[in-house]
Amino acid sequence: MDTPVSKQLNIVIPAYRWHSQTFLNVLDGISEQNALKRIDGKTNHVVWMAGNFVNTRYSLGWVLGLREEDPYSALFFQAKALDESFSYPSIEQLKESFHKISPLVYQKLLSATDEQLEKKFPIGMDVLFFEENILNFTGMSIGREDYLCGQMGLMRRILGYEGMKYDTDEALKY
Repeated sequence: MDTPVSKQLNIVIPAYRWHSQTFLNVLDGISEQNALKRIDGKTNHVVWMAGNFVNTRYSLGWVLGLREEDPYSALFFQAKALDESFSYPSIEQLKESFHKISPLVYQKLLSATDEQLEKKFPIGMDVLFFEENILNFTGMSIGREDYLCGQMGLMRRILGYEGMKYDTDEALKY
């Protein structure tokens, strides 16, 4: 396992890598057609969930100092509501973006210092027990990814696919 500079990220590093595995596993085998289905017009579709996951990685990268732009930011930034009048990217396009940004963010996480993580970062939540800094934004990003993978896992089952596998690809190093 890679060791981060900041011990504060010891739990984040394995979670990040696990979410990379989970993201790919949860999307495995879902057709492009099914990935755009909503349930009773009430749910987000899998493409929206996957796009928001990838956008979360771009956002975390930005906060950590990367200046990579999400090509689909206009559709997903800050969990922008699904709009059926928009033309969304394919699952394959989102996977390409995922593979582009994920190793870059991973390296930024590994090299982040305690000083960098403690820097104030206004999130706008105004929660008394939640200090708005880069470390807590990182934790929120990990939580968001977990939530989205769970939602996509549920959609897999609703759409008639088998449950997500927990296989790992040892070659995936981010």
